[in-house]
Amino acid sequence: MRTRSGGRAAVAAALAALLALGAGGCDVSVEEPEAPPGSSGNVGEQLSELTVAEAGSMKGYSRNRFPHWRDTGKNCDVRDSVLQRDGKDIRLSGCNVVGGRWESVYDGRTFTDPSDVDIDHMVPLANAWRSGADEWDDTKRGDFANDLTRPQLFAVSASSNRSKGDQDPSQWKPPNRAYWCTYAEHWVEVKHHWKLTVTSAEKAAITDMLGGCTWASKR
Repeated sequence: MRTRSGGRAAVAAALAALLALGAGGCDVSVEEPEAPPGSSGNVGEQLSELTVAEAGSMKGYSRNRFPHWRDTGKNCDVRDSVLQRDGKDIRLSGCNVVGGRWESVYDGRTFTDPSDVDIDHMVPLANAWRSGADEWDDTKRGDFANDLTRPQLFAVSASSNRSKGDQDPSQWKPPNRAYWCTYAEHWVEVKHHWKLTVTSAEKAAITDMLGGCTWASKR
C-alpha cells in the first residue's frame, strides 16, 4: 500500500515533469542566428517578389531629377542626419556635423573628418532610374534620394562610394566580404519597398551573396 508521503512525492514528481514540459514547450529546435540589425526578416520572400527585367535606358537621366539633400534643420540637411546617425563622438555646430569618427562598412576604413566621408545611396540613383524611377515624378524621386527610413543611405569612404558608382551587386560588391549578407539584404529591401526591378544577373548575384547567410536561408 502506498504511504501518504509516497503519494505526495509522486504528485510532486508529476508536477515537476509538467512544469519542465511547460518551460521547454513542444519546440526544442535551436534558434537560427539573428538577422542584421534593422533587418526586415523576410529577404528571401522579398527577393522572389521582385520583377526581373532588362535595365532601362538612361535617356533623360540627371542627378537633379532626384532632388537631395533635403533640409533637416537650420544649416543642416539629410547628409548631416546620416553622418550623425552613422558616426561616433559626433561634434555639432548647431545641427551641422563638424567632427566625429566614422567607419566605412564597405571597406573598414576609418575617418575623423566629415569632408572625407560620402553618403552612399544603397541603390544608386542611376540604377533606380534604369529600374523604374524614370516613370516617377521628381517629388517621388526626391523621397527616394532622401529616404532615411529604409536602409538606403550610409556614410562610407569616398573611394568605395566612387568605386561602386551606379553598379548593382552583379557588377560591384563591397571589398569587406563580412558585409555582403547585410549589403544584399538591404539592396533587396530598398528595391522591394520602392517596387524597382532587377536584372537576371543582379538577382543571381544577390541570391549567391545570400547563399552563405544562415539567417537568410530560412526566410
